[in-house]
Amino acid sequence: MTLKPPQHLADLNVAERKAKVEAMGYPGFRAKQVSTHYFSHLNDDPNSWSDIPADLRQSLADALTPKLIELVRSITCDNGMTRKDLWKLHDGTLVESVLMKYPDRVTVCISSQAGCGMACPFCATGQGGLKRNLSAGEITEQIVAAARACAKGNLPGGPTRLSNIVFMGMGEPLANYNPVIQTLRNITLPNPDGLGISARSVTVSTVGLVNGVEKLEQEGIPVTLAVSLHTPDDELRDTLVPINQRFNVREILAAADSYEKTTGRRYSIEYALIRDINDQSWRADLLGKLLKNRNAHVNLIPLNPTPGSKWTASRPEDEREFVRVLESYGVPVTVRDTRGREIEGACGQLAASEAANS
Repeated sequence: MTLKPPQHLADLNVAERKAKVEAMGYPGFRAKQVSTHYFSHLNDDPNSWSDIPADLRQSLADALTPKLIELVRSITCDNGMTRKDLWKLHDGTLVESVLMKYPDRVTVCISSQAGCGMACPFCATGQGGLKRNLSAGEITEQIVAAARACAKGNLPGGPTRLSNIVFMGMGEPLANYNPVIQTLRNITLPNPDGLGISARSVTVSTVGLVNGVEKLEQEGIPVTLAVSLHTPDDELRDTLVPINQRFNVREILAAADSYEKTTGRRYSIEYALIRDINDQSWRADLLGKLLKNRNAHVNLIPLNPTPGSKWTASRPEDEREFVRVLESYGVPVTVRDTRGREIEGACGQLAASEAANS
């Protein structure tokens, strides 16, 4: 049986953090002091927590901010603007996150599970299977590490602020529901209880867990929903995204529409273009018909190669035709920049191996 990760303040709500400190025999306000260092100052060195008596610092740090993730390796591309971090968890499990700096924003792509159980055949993570769920602490630590890297000026151009978080790394976020929701609260609660980043700057992706989308709709955290659709027809989607056999295209789009109605947030449709598999103009036509009256935006992702895969990216002329057909229906569409492809840090490539990238 896997040992659970040590409990971290990021696993707890504000009241639970206070209760934990009081159970240690310390006044409850110490919890807020530690949260301030962690979320507001991004400071993980208890020796510098000067507002806390020196003899209490280490015991509070051990109880509230135990080390959950350890950096094994960082590799970069795009002149340092894209960085993939490999993290080792307390039990030796490996996960990856990707930090990307753009002219107008800095985005971290984080993992919510080690591996993924959704088994999509064109995705390296899905091919590796699910190893385990991550705790809210383990997910939050990836985000705080990224925020710290930004603040310290570890990316080209000097110190900056982490602005966007996408749950598009390893795992299906809605299959690890409670830790992901706790992480969303850690992101969106104002300092010092959380990072104070707007829900509008957060994207949660799903392959289409309708029950999870319906629950998320009721949480009152209006993040952007991204649906990994990849094809508009059930026949192909049953193979490309096997969960479709349980929740079909019509059902997932209905859930996304309901989410949009409740939150007021336009959702995105993620679509990896795979040569001669899902990039035909008739499929673009079908997708256009499905989406023309919906408040949705299509992100077309040129397929990123994964080791041993028989599939490859679409021909440029087929990609252009796909875009043209969608636009003819008035559907907003963007061809995504495939950041991190050469370090296997792009969409569908994360496999968390300790073997150095060649």
